[in-house]
Amino acid sequence: MIRRQTDTFILLGFLCFMAAVYADRASGGWSDYLPALLALLLSQWPAMLFNAVKHRLTPRQYNPAWIIGFCVCLPLTLALFISVEPFGLKEDMYVTVTVFSVCLQLFLFAIAWWQGQQRVRKRWWKISFEKGALAALALLSVTFATMAVSSMGNPEYHKMGVLLLGFEFSLKKVFTHFGAWLAILLQFMFMYGCGYFIFWLNSRILVSRVLKDRGMVIYCLAGLATVAVFYPVIGQLLAWLPLNHLLGGIFPANPFKDENAYSFLALLVVSLPVILALQWYAQNNRIMLLEKEKTQVELDMLKQQINPHFFFNTLNNLYALSLHKSDQTPDVILQLSDLMRYVIYKGQETTVPLREDVRYLEDYIRLQEIRLKQRLHLEFRQQINREDLVIAPLLLVVFVENAFKHGIEAVEGDAFLRIQLEADEKGLSFICENPVAETNPLEGSSGIGLQNLRKRLALLYPGKHRVVTGRENHTFKAELYLDWT
Repeated sequence: MIRRQTDTFILLGFLCFMAAVYADRASGGWSDYLPALLALLLSQWPAMLFNAVKHRLTPRQYNPAWIIGFCVCLPLTLALFISVEPFGLKEDMYVTVTVFSVCLQLFLFAIAWWQGQQRVRKRWWKISFEKGALAALALLSVTFATMAVSSMGNPEYHKMGVLLLGFEFSLKKVFTHFGAWLAILLQFMFMYGCGYFIFWLNSRILVSRVLKDRGMVIYCLAGLATVAVFYPVIGQLLAWLPLNHLLGGIFPANPFKDENAYSFLALLVVSLPVILALQWYAQNNRIMLLEKEKTQVELDMLKQQINPHFFFNTLNNLYALSLHKSDQTPDVILQLSDLMRYVIYKGQETTVPLREDVRYLEDYIRLQEIRLKQRLHLEFRQQINREDLVIAPLLLVVFVENAFKHGIEAVEGDAFLRIQLEADEKGLSFICENPVAETNPLEGSSGIGLQNLRKRLALLYPGKHRVVTGRENHTFKAELYLDWT
């Protein structure tokens, strides 16, 4: 959501900046800023609406919506606001923001086209730096609060109601004026908390999401928009602090002063290399850990993908069929060959068509039925709404392999296997049910195994999968849900 609405936020930031410029030129109060911002927002409603909904438009809807919004609605709205001039804003203000809106859209379109030509994008990873930063700010606040209370009443630092922070540390004054010390401490923590809020915005949103997904140019625009949106509010809050008056007005009473914007921007610029350095370090550590885990999982998968028990038993059955000169022999050989080919070649690919994986599953079940001594009641329901769906290979067969080895083969008499598969453009649902045997399917060591399956899913579909297993009425039920939207 944040990444998709970045363009809207950039436009909002520019409108906030223009409203702040107008308020600074006028009386310098919120009574000028808020009406001006409202007027500018209303004048740019076509651009704001288009940016908000353009990600939901189809390619056929995009160009007509752009033409209607920027070539019809925006000029008509501009003409109306120029003729009426609501809230006292002049013509040049409306023309300026309208020209910026059109140029921004053209520029974003050019950036999107250019990025679409790039096959490799730089990726930036975020790291949490909250604990260290908060501890340092808390220590700094305690130090300055102690210095402030220790300097109170000293003519060298406390004159005419203005306090200078002297390099003084008096624990006696801290205890005797504990209420004042606590109030000053909380205000210092609030001041540095505002600075930390800027750092947090830069680290968690601007760098980790905007810079990562949209590139440096959009990051710079979003950073300027962040400054424009927040600096009047933060400047006003800091100006209201009693500590600000005690220290001689270090923050201007007019929150729209450009000094506040420059300070906000300086914090973003200074924190950027620190954030990037920390995230680079975290990225390297994470890559090393993932490579180690990925290597181990891949080794386990390669060792256990081809089930020797299954293939050797199938070959024995083939031998028996050949001795009896059964008509099934050629078909079984062909099915076994297809299975081995799929495992060896398709199993190494990143994704395969879902239909191919389902066909592999069906061939696997048919060969297992030949091996079984008892009768199998099979129910396999499929509903695949699209033919272009893909999936990581050899995921679904894990559940069926466990069903045969730990359930169907272990029970006496007739057995059953119920499989339900549903897949569309949003995701996949796979449910496998089999009779419960004495051996717990979760404890099986042969085959890929559910444990290795969970590892593969964590690497292939992080945060977009769910595996549910359990017993219910003498039936073991395994469910897999994938979300690939």
